[in-house]
Amino acid sequence: MTISQQAFEQYTIAFYNLENLFDVHNEKYVLDEDFTPQGRLAWTPQRYQKKLQKLSDAISKVGTLQTGKLPAIIGVAEVENKKVLEDLIQQPKLVKGNYGIIHYNSPDERGIDVAMLYRKDLFTLEHAEPIAVDVTMPNDEPDRTRDILYVKGTLAGMPLHIYVNHWPSRRDGADSTNEKRVTVAKQLMEHVNNVDPILNRKNQEKPLLESTNVIIMGDFNDDPENDSISNEILPYGFQNVTAPLKKFHRGSLNHKFKWNLFDQIMISDSLNNDVPDALYFHQADIFDDIMLRQWKGKYRGQPARTFVGRTYKGGYSDHFPVFMILRRN
Repeated sequence: MTISQQAFEQYTIAFYNLENLFDVHNEKYVLDEDFTPQGRLAWTPQRYQKKLQKLSDAISKVGTLQTGKLPAIIGVAEVENKKVLEDLIQQPKLVKGNYGIIHYNSPDERGIDVAMLYRKDLFTLEHAEPIAVDVTMPNDEPDRTRDILYVKGTLAGMPLHIYVNHWPSRRDGADSTNEKRVTVAKQLMEHVNNVDPILNRKNQEKPLLESTNVIIMGDFNDDPENDSISNEILPYGFQNVTAPLKKFHRGSLNHKFKWNLFDQIMISDSLNNDVPDALYFHQADIFDDIMLRQWKGKYRGQPARTFVGRTYKGGYSDHFPVFMILRRN
């Protein structure tokens, strides 16, 4: 007889790029004119509410097959402000999760930020801060990008250091922008090393309250095999638990009919442990349920987007969420 997954004490930690979650108001100093009722995309209150409903429905199902409950922690990207997150967590599918919000306005030129949602009954917040990154290349104009969000706290008694990322895009070409993402990776690791200078993150035998457990999640605009991930992060005490999920026919987003896995979760070696009462990494997956996919036409099977160009499609996002499950020893 098999043991039900729900017989274990386990928690879902997820990341989801929400694809331009903007409200309908034109804010000063934010390039959000397109996302207004009179704007290029005719972003009406009705369309905004439909997107909130769809995103909340998706988030409510991430990891629930494995745990039977709402995600404990969700890192998110492409949110305009704290208000859109307040609207999101008040949706009927999420309100019972009693989520808290960690958000800071970033200097990104498009006005999009990263943030973290957490269940206040499970995660105790101790500290949070934005980490400013500088990706301006020599002889270039200043390049303003998203901050990295750093959060310290405990999940069901387990100390965690969490970094939520959204790295510079490939819009100007993967090769020409590669150095920017490598630069962000180096600055991220500087912070990690300041938090954990003696590399406790590599120790799989530290007692529960003495361990340094680091989770790096986000939309990296790079695949697992690219320099920024494989050379700048993984050699320093980390495992990419989402890397095995990338296949020719599977990923977290699709560009020109090619699957990529830009959305990833990396964990410190300390989360592969058998320490009594500690949480340990159990499994990871992409939540690419049929509900999140386009179901007809030449883009069948790809993420069901809100917009394709200027054409409103009324979908969820151009990315699938990724997630992992932590279990209690």
